[in-house]
Amino acid sequence: MNQTNPKPILVAVTDLFFYTKVRDALRQPDYQLEKVRVQQDIIDKTLAVSPRAIILNMNDLTINAFHALEQLKADPRLKDIPTLAFANHEEVEAWNRARALGVTKVVSRNEFSARTRELVEEVINSSVFKS
Repeated sequence: MNQTNPKPILVAVTDLFFYTKVRDALRQPDYQLEKVRVQQDIIDKTLAVSPRAIILNMNDLTINAFHALEQLKADPRLKDIPTLAFANHEEVEAWNRARALGVTKVVSRNEFSARTRELVEEVINSSVFKS
């Protein structure tokens, strides 16, 4: 990627291990990370930065990813922003609920850790035709 304008990515992940994975995988100059620390920041920062994608941890203890998806998909200005979510692989209900709420892609925590950059690029590129 030889672009001078970094792609903003909203990262709604408060777990330090996973946030570090995202930060290391999505380095400047290609990406500009916008970290979300509290629930209200999801909508506020999404409106402020118009991210190319949003990353959600479906198992986050601070941010309710399901509520965030409901809010994002209910807002006509935000509903088409691609979302990449990850969850424990054994939590089938979380996966099904994320899909029902319109997440672009949901993967296991292990896959997310191993393929963060590739997955982000996949959800961004899969949504290009919607723009």
